[in-house]
Amino acid sequence: MTEKKVVMQIDKRGVATVTLNNSGKHNAFDDHIIAELTASFVQIGENKDVRVMILAATGKNFSAGADLNWMKRMMGYSYEENFKDAKKLADMLKTLNYLPVPTVARVQGGVFGGAVGLVSCCDMAVAATGASFSLSEVKIGLLPATISPYVIDAIGQRAARRYFVTAERFSAQTAARLGLVSEVVEQDQLDEEINKLIKFLLANSPAAIKGAKQLVFNVAGQEVNDELIDFTSEQIAEIRVSAEGQEGLSAFFEKRKPVWSVSKNV
Repeated sequence: MTEKKVVMQIDKRGVATVTLNNSGKHNAFDDHIIAELTASFVQIGENKDVRVMILAATGKNFSAGADLNWMKRMMGYSYEENFKDAKKLADMLKTLNYLPVPTVARVQGGVFGGAVGLVSCCDMAVAATGASFSLSEVKIGLLPATISPYVIDAIGQRAARRYFVTAERFSAQTAARLGLVSEVVEQDQLDEEINKLIKFLLANSPAAIKGAKQLVFNVAGQEVNDELIDFTSEQIAEIRVSAEGQEGLSAFFEKRKPVWSVSKNV
């Protein structure tokens, strides 16, 4: 039986883990793995019991980016075939970026090319001290095109204008300084650090988390005008009168844990 290249598990807490399982090829991805990732992300987005998603990888490296055999196949594609192929990768990244639940990348080893896009699409990333990153596309005459909206959003225009064109490798510490990763810890502390984040997330209202994540997308870059002020006022008014808003306020004043933060979840 062929081993699955993408593995998804959901535990009793509602923590989903999607794992790249192609370590023999340094977790490089091709069109088949992209389709599997997309299907996993869609399934998680539709599952109301999922509260957090971890994106992980087996083996020494998080991901080497595009698989070499896939790239060789693409050399013979027409423009139309290349466009269709690239669109599938772009759709997968968009699905990950806009998942309604919080997403955390668990990063070790090498993170190259399109894999930097995967990390950028996650809300948080915890990297091992030995992790290294490279936007390496220009080395082989290509562009970091489909990942660019998410990488630029993560590290900013100034850094992107450097690392997109130098293709130089940079450390986990530099990635943290740029905002690409949230925390840098020793390899054997990765799971411990991620479990801390999970504990924080499971203590909070699922509906409020979903709304807060969407709020970032809706408000970022907007002019503070009457329309935006009305929108944000509507958002807080709606959540205050919602079931979870009422439960959260009641729990606070009654000095008890809200129903979503029972002991088995934390």
